[in-house]
Amino acid sequence: MSTGTLAVTEGGSVGFDAEELPTGRTEVAVSESGFWGTRASRLRKESARLCQTETAEALQLVPKAVRKVVAESSSMRELLELLEPLARAEVPVTLIGETGTGKDVLARTIHQHSARKDGPFVVFDCGAVAATLAESELLGHERGAFTGAVGAHVGAFERAHGGTLFLDEIGELPLELQTRLLRLLGNSSVRRVGGTQDRAFDVRIVAATNRDLQVEVHAGRFRRDLYFRLAGAVVHVPPLRKRSEDIPTLASRLLEDLGHAEVRIAPDALRALTTRQWHGNVRELKNTLACAIAFLDGAVLEARHLALPSAGEPSEQSPVDQLALGGIKLAAIEQAAIEQTLRQTAGNKARAAEILGIAPSTLYEKLKKYQSASRG
Repeated sequence: MSTGTLAVTEGGSVGFDAEELPTGRTEVAVSESGFWGTRASRLRKESARLCQTETAEALQLVPKAVRKVVAESSSMRELLELLEPLARAEVPVTLIGETGTGKDVLARTIHQHSARKDGPFVVFDCGAVAATLAESELLGHERGAFTGAVGAHVGAFERAHGGTLFLDEIGELPLELQTRLLRLLGNSSVRRVGGTQDRAFDVRIVAATNRDLQVEVHAGRFRRDLYFRLAGAVVHVPPLRKRSEDIPTLASRLLEDLGHAEVRIAPDALRALTTRQWHGNVRELKNTLACAIAFLDGAVLEARHLALPSAGEPSEQSPVDQLALGGIKLAAIEQAAIEQTLRQTAGNKARAAEILGIAPSTLYEKLKKYQSASRG
């Protein structure tokens, strides 16, 4: 069998390098403007069909996670077309993209379009769990396995049996746990901490990271053998600034998620939103809209409600003084500060905690809370 890298170029051509990757691995690089072939995707046909009907019954045919994917731009349409056959396959998929690009939503989309859609979808955030607890969360533990283990705990692998295990922020997993994970994937069985019985599991792995795992491998921070085990297909998710066509629809969806579906976005605000770079991607866009709602005096969101800095305008004020913080809940300000610091540190949580002046365990707990809130 030939192996190699499948890449879609900006001009729409398809290139294949048969010497770069090991057997069974396919790397998919999604272009910003190209169009992959002339095949009409069944996913796009289904979406078009649903757009022509207004019945609630029709909407129920498409899983909630899939409806959340906004694909007005060519790059996102191509991405969904490529995910469809990957979802049907049993190969592990690794999603690589900047923080806040919606990799978790795409992971759920893969699950919902797979043969395992009726099974569980279990999320394990490798970066939000303290290293001392990660093994117990992954493997589970028996009663009395350690101080505080007052009862048995079923780990992520067992909970995901028959379904999909989503390993979010896989690049944050410590090396010692990478070794344990590799062994688990090879044996397809798990032994709980403090236990003596091996328990078989059948899971499909989808992973996500904001790091370049090949760089991490070369730097010695990520096991090469684990990388090849996870990288059956590597899909690069485009950042929001590269798909500005998605922003109008995405902003409306986010306003609906925030409980303000009645709010209309004025043309001047829409121009401001679509021309911003959005280095924090969808997450930053959502936070910006949440802050803007606090300043609304009607049902129309205008540019003046958006606390967006003007490019190239120097100011003698301190960074804090330049922020329009009045009327915003402290919890929202805290979350924005944490997420911005994580972007500055390229996802390094230990460094981010140091900059923020909080303990790493406190940061992990807050991230876990944010993740739970976003799912709800």
